[in-house]
Amino acid sequence: MNKSAIREETFKLLYSLEVQKEFDTEEMDIFFEDTEIEENKVKEEIVKEINEIKENEGEILKQISENLKSDWNVERISKINLALLKIAIYEILYKKIPYKVVINEVVELAKKYGEDTSSSFINGVLATVVKKNNCQ
Repeated sequence: MNKSAIREETFKLLYSLEVQKEFDTEEMDIFFEDTEIEENKVKEEIVKEINEIKENEGEILKQISENLKSDWNVERISKINLALLKIAIYEILYKKIPYKVVINEVVELAKKYGEDTSSSFINGVLATVVKKNNCQ
């Protein structure tokens, strides 16, 4: 399974946890039972990323909130867009994955799973995050 596919599965799990409002291993186990992911190494990588996103959620949400237009707040963001933003900001700021790769792939996921405006909304927020954090 390549990194793009792992990112997509991480998104699906994070979105599921956002909707369920539960971040526990039981919910994750249920998710993996319903997927075709068989490699334990891949499952472990996804769980590790979810846990690290959760550990850094306060700072990630702060990054999102500070980079929204003035008439927006985090509560207005759809669960799909929020999950995609969390993954992208985590990968850019904490994993130091090149922002162009992350933004490109997350925008593609937004086109696949989000609303018509999701991709441009996410692109705009992430572009501002990258600029304000002087990402390379």
